[in-house]
Amino acid sequence: MNPDRQARAIRLGPRSIAALVLVSLAGIAAFGWPLLAGSTSGLAHSKDAPWLFAALLPLLLAVVMATIADTGLDAKAVAMLGVLAAAGAALRPLGAGTAGIEPMFFLMVLSGRVLGPGFGFVLGSVSMFASALLTGGVGPWMPFQMLAMGWVAMGAGLLPGPDRLRGRREILMLAGYGAVASLLYGTVMNLQGWPYISSLASGISFVPGDPLPANLARFTAYCLATSLGWDLPRAVVTITATLALGPTLLKALRRATRRAAFNAPVGFEEAG
Repeated sequence: MNPDRQARAIRLGPRSIAALVLVSLAGIAAFGWPLLAGSTSGLAHSKDAPWLFAALLPLLLAVVMATIADTGLDAKAVAMLGVLAAAGAALRPLGAGTAGIEPMFFLMVLSGRVLGPGFGFVLGSVSMFASALLTGGVGPWMPFQMLAMGWVAMGAGLLPGPDRLRGRREILMLAGYGAVASLLYGTVMNLQGWPYISSLASGISFVPGDPLPANLARFTAYCLATSLGWDLPRAVVTITATLALGPTLLKALRRATRRAAFNAPVGFEEAG
């Protein structure tokens, strides 16, 4: 039997799927609601919407609890979650976001690939939470970062061929996904702050109540003018790290997962 073949550490059950769908829908609404706010609503430029930011954190925790209740995060899985989350949190300050150098992305992608989408979402969220505590980056943006990183790792777990695709083709697929995910992460995170910045030039600023296509055009211009210089290096770093370290790390993760035998049935026998 191929030593790389193994069951996913944590399978998605009905409650964890429902929790993931709920938190994803809430996250989409939280990221995109200003685009649909009317010009007289007062919501688009409101700076006192703590309920919106605070609502995400309990939902993210609900995913963790549903995964534990639904699929059985045993002690070994929790230990691996802690180790990988600590590694991800430790990698992030190495670049501190400077020029888009964020090496934690490739680890989230590879871990999500091996351990599955449910584990990946929890890992991405917990890693970003631990990183925020480590770097002092706690603020209203933190739940959004947790959600976005959870999507990055979950998406890697949903890629095709988890039990069949191996070797160079798998590494190239993961590198390509990591590049796209790195760019999309920056784009999505721009939505968190862009509507609240009032000092931008008229060509890239958010205009509450304007038609959606007009605001999306300004948002595209805003991303090209401000964040592309960070997003592209992040994608390059993710590609480089995946190509250089991916084969070794994938083997190590699969070996650790296979030896841990997550959720293996436990039996008790009388002593002979």
